[in-house]
Amino acid sequence: MLVRLPGLVLKSPWHPCRLRPGERVLTVRARTAFPPGHPTTRLCLELLGQTPLAGKRLLDVGCGSGILALAGAAAGAGLCLGVDLSRQAVLLTRENARSNDLAAAVQVVRGSSDCLRGAFQVVVANLPAAVQLGKVEEFSRLTAPEGTLILSGFRDTQEEPLQQLYEAAGWSLSQRRTRDEWSIELPPEKSFTWVAWRLQRK
Repeated sequence: MLVRLPGLVLKSPWHPCRLRPGERVLTVRARTAFPPGHPTTRLCLELLGQTPLAGKRLLDVGCGSGILALAGAAAGAGLCLGVDLSRQAVLLTRENARSNDLAAAVQVVRGSSDCLRGAFQVVVANLPAAVQLGKVEEFSRLTAPEGTLILSGFRDTQEEPLQQLYEAAGWSLSQRRTRDEWSIELPPEKSFTWVAWRLQRK
């Protein structure tokens, strides 16, 4: 895994990397459903890279390896909170934060995001479509009035019902990115195309 963003490189421990002038490297270990090299992770990182983060509070729901929270912290977010139901994911995120000297900026909580209070300027959630459908109200509550919501983990054939829910909740789609992942057999979702959104309140 090697992902390049403006001024930032995210890579697996075993992946060689020649840094360009001004780049910072984050080394990320992962054992997750959507690993760092997965198309949806890359899409979320691309949208994060285009989002002003300096001094903002960022929430990474279903943090897995913590790659999105780490990228946010490296980009200057004031506080990055990762939350995951998996104990293994929480431990892995903490390990990755420590190994990249970001432990002070990245906090991790084991549990569900429905227990969180307060508002975040940026909320990122790379979760399967079935989970996303049940999180619209919760993510709307957790995102500050002028905040940004970045979502992925679903195919283009799964967008319509989710988009309808967010439009009804007062959100508009400000950016949409896609990335294809080819396989021998057609996935159950009948599409090879993964999608990521950036949403803003209307």
